[in-house]
Amino acid sequence: MQTDTPRGTLPAREHLLSEAYRAAAAPAVSGGSAAADPPPVLDVVIPVYNEEDDLERCVLRLHEHLARTFPYAFRITIADNASTDRTPEVAARLDATIDGVRAYRLEQKGRGRALRTVWSHSDAPVLAYMDVDLSTDLNALLPLVAPLISGHSDLAIGSRLARSSRVVRGPKREFISRAYNLILKSSLAARFSDAQCGFKAIRREVAERLLPMVEDSGWFFDTELLVLAERAGLRIHEVPVDWVDDPHSTVHIVSTAADDLRGVWRVGRALAVGALPLDRLARPFGDDPRDRQIGGVPGGLARQLVGFCVVGAFSTLLYLLLYSFFRAGVGPQVANTGALLVSAVANTAANRRLTFGVRGRDRAVRHQAQGLVVFGIGLALTSGSLAALDAAAGDPSHGTELAVLIAANLAATVLRFLLFRAWVFPDRRDASAAGVRATTAGPVAERAGDMTTQRGVVAQDNDQRNAR
Repeated sequence: MQTDTPRGTLPAREHLLSEAYRAAAAPAVSGGSAAADPPPVLDVVIPVYNEEDDLERCVLRLHEHLARTFPYAFRITIADNASTDRTPEVAARLDATIDGVRAYRLEQKGRGRALRTVWSHSDAPVLAYMDVDLSTDLNALLPLVAPLISGHSDLAIGSRLARSSRVVRGPKREFISRAYNLILKSSLAARFSDAQCGFKAIRREVAERLLPMVEDSGWFFDTELLVLAERAGLRIHEVPVDWVDDPHSTVHIVSTAADDLRGVWRVGRALAVGALPLDRLARPFGDDPRDRQIGGVPGGLARQLVGFCVVGAFSTLLYLLLYSFFRAGVGPQVANTGALLVSAVANTAANRRLTFGVRGRDRAVRHQAQGLVVFGIGLALTSGSLAALDAAAGDPSHGTELAVLIAANLAATVLRFLLFRAWVFPDRRDASAAGVRATTAGPVAERAGDMTTQRGVVAQDNDQRNAR
């Protein structure tokens, strides 16, 4: 099995930050031929903190398994985040002696920080990570990454809570895990089954778009990444795993749970107020059958028609209920105006979000104002129909009024959809794609300020090295 180890892919300054680590790993970076090797297909990251006893055993076992079962080139990256024991020396020795193993040192703690940094610099098309204790059976690794390699899915997670999973752990951890996932389902409407299993993978182009939006740098990193991916409409593949609890785990359950709950509150609040530009991430990674042209129909029209009809059905029901309620105390024209006004505001808001995929507060007032203009046209149609009925029948029955109003509303609905699509919510995908860079440039720079600074230092070091 030939594995590729393109040492030098990561910036040298970030690769070896401490002097002791540089000295220990000096043989690993002395060669120059590996830099010309093609990138691996899979980069498996092992984030570690003070794991001098388990690190070597984990890397050897993982490397042997990949060399025996994985049909493509791979790399194992040790992400040491601020260990204070002999972990850096062990990692450097493995980097120097095993082909396909690379060591990476950060001077700040945080599993999320380690994954974000290494994934951001990796050149592999598929990125994965697993815990150093190897609690998850390695036979699930190939099923985990296969849908990402084929392009069928965007992210993949191992699930200990799937029906076919085999899990060995104590009742305390079982209760905490299930309670946490119940909180995610109830508060953030999460549909994935296991947020915290240390066994996940992601396509690199997906990571490039999602990582700048993830704020957490600790244990909540996984959950935030999955929630944002799911809300953006990305495809998450779940793999049942065999998992045996590590009784010597150093994770502090109470503090981790508190941090996770704070993260749930922060992400939930951001989603509620539309602070995240998730609409600009919807289906950006290739063809989506819902947007294909059907018999010459413009792309996306079929999906919008379905959404508009569903919203329209509920809006019509709301309108009829409101009309019947108002009609008990006022005349038909006043009842029609009040019912149509309330249902029109609700209809515009629902179509804005569900049919045309517009989220957040941007242009919300303008959209409602335009919707009221459309409402005026609908009001003219329905009021005119009522006036014509009154002139023709004198004193029509309530059932006749409803039948005429339904027919008038059907005509107004067709016109409303055309106006919504062409005027209120025109297709701005090209403008949105151009705006993603401008909108996210600020948050990206702010959240990755330390990384940007390091890259500047790396560039300076490279210039000096080339000059020499």
